[in-house]
Amino acid sequence: MAPRKNERLQQVVEILRRNEQATVSELALTVRVTEMTIRRDLELLEKDGVLERFHGGARLIVSSSYEPLLSVRSKMHVEEKRALARTVASVLRDGETVILDGGSTGVTIAEELKSRRLTVCPLSLRVAWAFEQSTSVTLLMPPGAARAGELSLSGPETIDYLGRHHFDHYVMTASGFSISSGFTEWNTDDAAVKRAALTGAKRTIAAVDTSKFGQDAFASICDLSAPASVAVSGPLTTEEEEQIRRASMTLLIAD
Repeated sequence: MAPRKNERLQQVVEILRRNEQATVSELALTVRVTEMTIRRDLELLEKDGVLERFHGGARLIVSSSYEPLLSVRSKMHVEEKRALARTVASVLRDGETVILDGGSTGVTIAEELKSRRLTVCPLSLRVAWAFEQSTSVTLLMPPGAARAGELSLSGPETIDYLGRHHFDHYVMTASGFSISSGFTEWNTDDAAVKRAALTGAKRTIAAVDTSKFGQDAFASICDLSAPASVAVSGPLTTEEEEQIRRASMTLLIAD
């Protein structure tokens, strides 16, 4: 059975991430669709700024200092993010105060928490909007500047706000994590806000899909051992799982 559109786009990006570039025929053979379908997919990804096409193929143009657009990231690892959201929801208790990160994973977690009785401080306008129809969640909106496109909140006012409050939980997402570099983020302003949120919460749970393991983004957030627990979803080898268990305090495997 041919993969659905979002699955195809994810596969194409992952193939180019591994190999840096590929021909249309190579992609069509690997993804098991026609070359015409692959050309349409490459055109969409090029418009999103993820890759550049050349005659007969395409190459990835992202690096550790470049953040793929949210519209692209939201198409990737969808089931893994939903599994993370369920795991995070199982850790949080009604009545608690929670800082919730932005990005596509943060939005997915927000969708899972809409019916819960929580006080949520969203670090993104997109995450805040996910609670638009909730009648049980109380939103505490921090001040700050909304970054274009991403709509994450950052700046000295956001950092100051987080430093003056005490939350029960911080649900942290990250662009990459590894044994050597810990948790990392593409954007330096976002990384600074995440560091402030770490100090403003009694307990931090990091929620990351395993495609980000071994990836080092541009700006450092914290060591792998800093969060009280790390929730991961997606396939891990036994060796990778043991590495994370040794480096982190508690490892939660999301189904």
